[in-house]
Amino acid sequence: MNIKGFKFSAVEAAVKKPGRLDLGLIFSEVPAAVAGVFTTNKVKAAPVLLGMERMKNGLCQAVVVNSGNANACTGPQGIEDARETARLVAEGLGIPDEAVQVSSTGVIGQPLPMERLRRAIPALIEGLGTGTFDDVARAIMTTDTFPKIEARNGVAGGIPYSIAGIAKGAGMIMPNMATMLAFIVTDAAVEPAWLKKVFKEANDASFNVISVDGDTSTNDTALIMANGMAGNPQIKAGTPDADSFVLHLRDVLLALAKQIVKDGEGATKLVEITIKGARSGADAKRAAMAVANSLLVKTAFFGQDANWGRILAAVGYSGAEVDPDKAELFFDDVQMVKNGIFAGGDAEARGTEVLRKKEFAVTVNLKLGEGISTVYTSDLSYDYVKINADYRT
Repeated sequence: MNIKGFKFSAVEAAVKKPGRLDLGLIFSEVPAAVAGVFTTNKVKAAPVLLGMERMKNGLCQAVVVNSGNANACTGPQGIEDARETARLVAEGLGIPDEAVQVSSTGVIGQPLPMERLRRAIPALIEGLGTGTFDDVARAIMTTDTFPKIEARNGVAGGIPYSIAGIAKGAGMIMPNMATMLAFIVTDAAVEPAWLKKVFKEANDASFNVISVDGDTSTNDTALIMANGMAGNPQIKAGTPDADSFVLHLRDVLLALAKQIVKDGEGATKLVEITIKGARSGADAKRAAMAVANSLLVKTAFFGQDANWGRILAAVGYSGAEVDPDKAELFFDDVQMVKNGIFAGGDAEARGTEVLRKKEFAVTVNLKLGEGISTVYTSDLSYDYVKINADYRT
């Protein structure tokens, strides 16, 4: 994968335990326009607080990220450790301290093992140019079972460019941004203010429409860096190439979001939930998220039980306007409910067959208006409890 002007590196720093890559670095040879979206959790990790502060500069040249330790709920020392990490990377790269973004993921409430990070950072910098984006994707994993990476190619002003992204996330996945860590790089030249706008919109259409367990992390961060080294005319609102750039960006983010749901802790299903015919778009989103977050619905998916009643119940308590005598419900193309009651016939058997698949869709038509919303969720299995019962050990 060749994204012009970007270099990558990852090393083992034994942040939590030895034996795996856990410290990654993304470096742009020139200052890049940057946009970011962060967790809405009021308990924010030190790197999130530092990142939000530095995002105001509008430029970034490096991102350093560790897994195994969230550096959250660590007080003033946590902020100082985040600043020192950035400072050590900046000194090694010969760039301004403020041009380095820091991110962390892992266990909450434990201080960063700074001695290990200090020892590892020189090797991390030395590895630039030989490391890959995939290495960084592996270094940010916690309970993930596979690295998440996606890329698209586009053309602006007749000049090709690339967009690539990595993400981590399997638990504590819930909208309100960003529900995980994600780092996107592009060598396209993009107008900075417009980049911030379209990146937020792309997040709303991807990372903000997924749910695994309804928890929003203290460390959720999504960043995009655009360094312009493809040499294209600057992409901005109203230019011929703006729409295609947005399409490629949304494709990358949505593909990463779906990978996160597929890799949900203990998950065996990827389920697309669509509510249509709602009185408004907001009503559709409320109903879709209620279904996606319902533990009863998610356990029924795991058990391959075509229990459509649980889905209608979730829609009913969501706060959306509902006329129970109008609702229709489908598993893929199998109609389970017509005018608010069981459709009859062989729907039960056919619906059960749908739920046996690894991926399927649930569609509810409220038949009240034009509102529509689609979200993505996973099932809830025994393994989710096992993974999270001893997460810190």
